[in-house]
Amino acid sequence: MATKILPFYQRRHKHYGYDYRSLDSRSLVKKYSSKSSSSKRSSSALETSSGIFHSAKFSPCAKRVCHCFEDEVPEYTVPAFRNREGEEEQAKPKARTFLYGTKLWKMEAEIARLRRSAHERTDMLALRRMEEERTSVQRHVREDSICRAPEFLVRLRSHTVWEKSFVKLFCTVQGFPTPLVRWYKDDVYIDQTSEPAKNRMDSYYGVHSLEINRCNINDTAQYTALAFNIHGEATSSATVIVKRFRGEEEPYHSVLLPLNLPLLSPPIFTHIDIQYSEKFGVSFGTEGETMILSCRMILTPNLSRLQPEAVWYRDDVEIKKSKWAAMFYNDCTATLTLPHLNKDDEGLYTLRLITRGGISQHSAYIFVRDADALVVGAPGAPMDVTFYDANKDYVILTWKPPNVTKESPVIGYFVDRCEAGTDNWIQCNDAPVKICKYPVTGLFEGRSYIFRVRAVNNSGISRPSRATDAVTALDPADLARLQTFYFDESRHIIVSQDDLEGDVKPPGIPTNVHVAETSKNYIVLSWDPPEPRGRDPLKYYIEKTMAGSTSWQRVNQEIAARSPRFAIFDLVEEKSYEFRVYAVNKFGLSQPSESTGPVVVKERIAIPSPPSDVRAARNTKHSVVVHWMASKTASELIGYYVDSCLLGTNDWQPCNHRPVKYTRFVVHGLKNGLKYIFRVKTANALGVSEVSQESEPIIVQAALRGGIPHAAPSSPYGITLLDCTNDSMTLGWKIPRFTGGSDITGYYMDHREVTDLHWHESNVKQIIGRVYKVENLKEGSFYEFKVSAQNLGGIGIPSDSSRAFKCEAWTMSEPGPTYDLTFCEIRNTSLVILWKAPIFTGSSPVTGYTVDICETSSEEWRTVTEKPVSTRYLKVTKLEKGKSYMFRVHAVNAAGQGMPSEPSEPVLIQARPGTKEITADVDAEGNIYLNFECHELTDVSHFAWGKAYEEITHSSKVHIETEGEKSKLIFKHPDMSDLGTYSVAVSDTDGISSSYVLEKEELERLMALSHEIRHPTIPLKNELSYEVFDRGQVRFWLQAESVSPNATCKFIVNDLELADSKDHKITFDKSTGMIEMVMEQFTSKNEGTYTVQIEDGRAKKQSSLVFIGEAFKTALAEAEFQRKEFLRKQGPHFAEYLHWHVTEDCEVELMCKVANTKKETVFGWYKDFVAVVPEEPPNPQTGDSKLRIPEFSKKDMGEYKMTLKDDKGQDITVLDVAGKVYEEIVQEISKISGLSASELKIKCTPEGIRLQSFLMYYMEDMKVFWYHKESKIASSEKMRIGGSSEQVWMQICEPTDREKGKYTMEIFDGKTSYKRHLDLSGEAYAEAYTEFQRLKAAAFAEKNRGKVLGGLPDVVTIMEGKTLSLTSTVFGDPSPEVTWLKNDKDLELNDHHIATVEQGKYASLTIKGVTTEDSGKYGINVRNKYGGETIDVTVSVYKHGEEIPAVKRGVQPPPVHSTPPPAEAPKPAAPPKSSKIGRRK
Repeated sequence: MATKILPFYQRRHKHYGYDYRSLDSRSLVKKYSSKSSSSKRSSSALETSSGIFHSAKFSPCAKRVCHCFEDEVPEYTVPAFRNREGEEEQAKPKARTFLYGTKLWKMEAEIARLRRSAHERTDMLALRRMEEERTSVQRHVREDSICRAPEFLVRLRSHTVWEKSFVKLFCTVQGFPTPLVRWYKDDVYIDQTSEPAKNRMDSYYGVHSLEINRCNINDTAQYTALAFNIHGEATSSATVIVKRFRGEEEPYHSVLLPLNLPLLSPPIFTHIDIQYSEKFGVSFGTEGETMILSCRMILTPNLSRLQPEAVWYRDDVEIKKSKWAAMFYNDCTATLTLPHLNKDDEGLYTLRLITRGGISQHSAYIFVRDADALVVGAPGAPMDVTFYDANKDYVILTWKPPNVTKESPVIGYFVDRCEAGTDNWIQCNDAPVKICKYPVTGLFEGRSYIFRVRAVNNSGISRPSRATDAVTALDPADLARLQTFYFDESRHIIVSQDDLEGDVKPPGIPTNVHVAETSKNYIVLSWDPPEPRGRDPLKYYIEKTMAGSTSWQRVNQEIAARSPRFAIFDLVEEKSYEFRVYAVNKFGLSQPSESTGPVVVKERIAIPSPPSDVRAARNTKHSVVVHWMASKTASELIGYYVDSCLLGTNDWQPCNHRPVKYTRFVVHGLKNGLKYIFRVKTANALGVSEVSQESEPIIVQAALRGGIPHAAPSSPYGITLLDCTNDSMTLGWKIPRFTGGSDITGYYMDHREVTDLHWHESNVKQIIGRVYKVENLKEGSFYEFKVSAQNLGGIGIPSDSSRAFKCEAWTMSEPGPTYDLTFCEIRNTSLVILWKAPIFTGSSPVTGYTVDICETSSEEWRTVTEKPVSTRYLKVTKLEKGKSYMFRVHAVNAAGQGMPSEPSEPVLIQARPGTKEITADVDAEGNIYLNFECHELTDVSHFAWGKAYEEITHSSKVHIETEGEKSKLIFKHPDMSDLGTYSVAVSDTDGISSSYVLEKEELERLMALSHEIRHPTIPLKNELSYEVFDRGQVRFWLQAESVSPNATCKFIVNDLELADSKDHKITFDKSTGMIEMVMEQFTSKNEGTYTVQIEDGRAKKQSSLVFIGEAFKTALAEAEFQRKEFLRKQGPHFAEYLHWHVTEDCEVELMCKVANTKKETVFGWYKDFVAVVPEEPPNPQTGDSKLRIPEFSKKDMGEYKMTLKDDKGQDITVLDVAGKVYEEIVQEISKISGLSASELKIKCTPEGIRLQSFLMYYMEDMKVFWYHKESKIASSEKMRIGGSSEQVWMQICEPTDREKGKYTMEIFDGKTSYKRHLDLSGEAYAEAYTEFQRLKAAAFAEKNRGKVLGGLPDVVTIMEGKTLSLTSTVFGDPSPEVTWLKNDKDLELNDHHIATVEQGKYASLTIKGVTTEDSGKYGINVRNKYGGETIDVTVSVYKHGEEIPAVKRGVQPPPVHSTPPPAEAPKPAAPPKSSKIGRRK
């Protein structure tokens, strides 16, 4: 075997390369690491190397060509070894030469040495590997002699057991090391701790066992034992089948059918064990539906050639395959399909599987309800229509009557016939037949017919019954007259006796004439044909006569009978008749037969009497067994019908829809926990009897222990060591989960040392409590214990053995463990845990308890109590639904926290379906009570009430009443001492419990309600109230729910009773409970308290109305107002007061409507007491008057008033357009403007980009909002928001790319937003931005050009000799040049004309000593690079003593500055004020 050798650098380093080696060594390694160089290269490669020289790589120091291919991967690499001499030679400079000679020989020698070294290393590794393998084989051989995988010597066996018994599975396993065994149920690991009392696993010397206690249906499964050790694993499986006593859901048969079933001939084949894995149960269907019944079974052995025969039965009658039933069996599954249910299909269905060992069967009852009637109230359809005594033209039908509960009784039946193969149904009887039997005549010989029946009552006709099978109209006697003669195997001849007899002239006399059927409606005659009969067909005529008379009358004069049967109708009831028969053929009429003798026309049977002694007994959670005594007079009994009714409802429902002939019936489909009563009726051919007496009420619950009176209890669990001394141990345990139907009477304990295999009795007398002290033990020894419970049914199975406890004295200061952890009130997120105080308290008394919790999937315990609790119960909350938790409790004393209790069993946090809670209420007598209801009671269950989870046994404060499923805790004298937590638990159930915290507020509410019940009051629909009539009258009234005719009332005002008078009209309508008082004059004297007192027997009621202060003032003001309104409307008045309206043009109209006016009536409009003239006068016909406000704004706010006046009176209406009214008007304008707003448009300005929308009208108070990319914009220097009367806009100043995006303008009218959108991006933004830049540049130039801001007047008048100073403020950026002009020419500046510019903005022209020559037009020209302007001023100089020239209107003379002495230089004057700016150029 080739071995791959790793070089040293790969063994020692994770990352490696070729950099540390010389180039020639690398070439050698690559060469000898390639496959080609190790197997194919030879001396010829050197000769041909020149041919491939250009494809080879050369080492600078190599003396030989080395072929190295990059894509070749070496299997192993041999490192190059160099000596010191080689390194020194390599360091010397070598001349390039192609002389190989000595160097080539040295290289080949080195290569050969390296090759030998590599082979030696490879051989050594191979030898070492072989030695290791040989050693390993020898080691395994030695280990196999003592070690082996698990092997089952005795495998598991399958078992079939009864429910509530136990089963033990055994197996024997060998292997080394000793295998461990795990048990699985349907491939799910069995955790013994999850149900300690359920499963027990033991292992003794290789024998392993699994014991399953109290088996139930859910324990039916495949159990697997898995044995494993380090060498492997093995499995063994077995099936456990748990059977329920007398069927899965029926302790009794659904009906007591005979169990001696007819057996078929036993087939001879191998015995097959049949176990049902799935079975059909009690089922309910409705007529017309499809139902499938199936059973799946496990066959052992399951051989394809030897499958059992599956046969289906209904009421012990085998079901044949037909259009009404289809059977199928395959793959261990038997199926029966009923494609179209009818009541004929109701009954007990049985599947029988026939094997060598006998019959394995399963049964269940199938119920079929009536389909909905075609007519409301019509009865159900009849059923089981059958025929008999068929002949050539006659057949008799019988059927069963339907069960009628709510519908009216059946008064008769219609019979229909149809020829087979057609759909033409013909009604056979004109009038309903009264009994469930009818002879059908008029059939045609040789034809086949089917029949059906319909029931009739006063409401209508039922659905038809299921049609019968086809029946052919033939005389069965004709077949007996045929004879067959055989000549050989293939030839025979059939001869009729008629042919042998020949012609009979005339026919003989019919014989044996008798009455076959008698009824009050008809009589059926029967006779034998004459002998010989002859070959010619016979017919018959029937005659009748009254008994004692000789006058015969032919019955079938027109149509002769063809068969020896004939039904005679139209007879008089209770009359006596005689009959005789004639035979006739083609040759003539025979002599009459002998008379039948007198026959009375009457019913042979009577309506049956009802059954008696109807009793009901519990069966399952949803069924009840009903027994009764058979009817004493029930001739030709068809069966019994059972009805059920929910107690107190009178709603009777049929339990069976097809009559049963047994006196016991299992009623299914009932609701668990409810009370029912039952009744039974008898049915025969004449109809249905009266109903029986009703049974005693019964609560639907499962029968105790499946019908067994008492059973042994289940095993106790949770054995805990509570105290220990040197020779004794005190132990406690938990009560069994199931008591077996009776109270636990005591316990028995066994113990043993761990080293002992035998158990010893710990007690002789039964232990009454659940704590017991075992004495005479050995100190230092370890003991195990187990406990059994006893009741009337006996001693139950013992508990699992406890864990080993060491017998040594407890000396610790901390308390011992608590015990008897129990749980109640398990809900979806909480539970209540209870425990008992420790027996061993330590060195000091117990002061509290702490509770730990742990999820079953975790091993981490955590404490749920922040501090120790003093009570021995705790409600744990905030748990997760569906999870399982374990709990333990520590006792705490002064020394600290004591030993924990034994961990509880896992508790699943999930509320039971239909969980009930305690409710608090008050009964009809005023008693306060707590109520709890439980629907899952057993006969031995009882309610245990407690306070603070301590059971209440005897108390003077409360008493307990229990009736059926309800229990009440009634408080005798409730007070605040009754506050607290009340609990209730129901025994012999699956932990049904609840609690209720009675708090102070709730108790006060209940006590108030109790007081009301014990001191009744008259309920009121309405308390005492008042209303004001239109003339100022005041009506006080109240209404009671109901009062008797003897009720009385009193009206009391301020402690004085009022009587009915003209000023106080008092009425009391007792039929409606209405009491009222009308006061004609309501004045300030009527202030006070109004009270109405009602008495009706013991019941009383009082209602008061306090009419004092603001309430009285409000009522008085309303009465005055109504009185004034009544007077106002006698003259001209406003039918509609002043109100506003906004038109579509956003104009506000103030409108009102006047009434009772005339031509002389004067109208007046005012705003803030100033008369206003409307555009249109009031319309005298409609009374409409309006004042239009075209452009509504804040200036239109104010008080608007309109007045009416004439000789009849006057009226006024006022509307204050301010506050809320003003806001509502603005909102309406906003709505109209929002609807009319145009889409947003772009307009550029020098400041930026403006977005604007045109609308009907805009005002400042409208709520207009702007948004940019869904963000609201506030008005700022960057974003300016405004508008005009017809548009709204937003200015984007100095826009940048950040202002790109979607803009939205929103107008909000208080309810609705009206939005307009514009996407300012892309090309739209680019165009707008370009236009903005252009306008901005133009505005900038305009802003910064040279200009005169002010200071010069238009005209200046000055006296000669004065000094004139013209000063103005100039502006420009850059600073402008200032030029002064006179008469549009540049002014020459000198000492006389001095021009100055100060601070770059104040330009002055000073004229010293003005003369008349200085008069003229002066101008100042201001200009810079952006432009400029010229401002003109006219100077007028007048001489001293002359009159000052007049100044133009609107222009005030500028101030004239006096010239100081020549020695001082004049100061420039302040800029003159002017009311008008000069012209600009």
